[in-house]
Amino acid sequence: MQQPSRAAVLSGRSGGGKSTVLERLASRGFPPVDEPGRRVVRHELRVGGQALPWLDGPGFAQHCIDEALADLVGHDNGQWVFFDRGLVDANTALRHYAGSSWCSVDELQSYHQRVFLTLPWRELYVGDDEWQLGFGDAVGEYSRLLGAYDELGYTITVLPRVSVTERTDRIFTELGFV
Repeated sequence: MQQPSRAAVLSGRSGGGKSTVLERLASRGFPPVDEPGRRVVRHELRVGGQALPWLDGPGFAQHCIDEALADLVGHDNGQWVFFDRGLVDANTALRHYAGSSWCSVDELQSYHQRVFLTLPWRELYVGDDEWQLGFGDAVGEYSRLLGAYDELGYTITVLPRVSVTERTDRIFTELGFV
């Protein structure tokens, strides 16, 4: 019998407190895998590329899929690892921008059964050079992600708007760490 995946996903759009939770997880010995979308945007801005969500959504999403697939292969060592978003998020973006899906269901179901989503939180939402989309876009993306993870049969825990300690403790409890 195959062991369940220890690749846990923390998903949700910018402005949900994801980064703060991931920093707390790292301080407890679980360094995260950085978000593919941020890495793609940083690279494209550095090289003057066009695969940016506000210029070429499908190209951006495809690059994110490539990054997320590489992340999964690079972290298949049996240890718990927390992904700041991942393949399902990238594939959901491609479906949104291009109306098509690139990944197989098996690939999309590579993560631990339980996924964690952060709600868009207006008070935390801050746009920057890397994310030039508004809060309304974050809310729309959150809805698409919730639907995608549900369609794939994941058990979804929506992290409430509480302290970072309470959110982190909830993750540990749900995964059976405590």
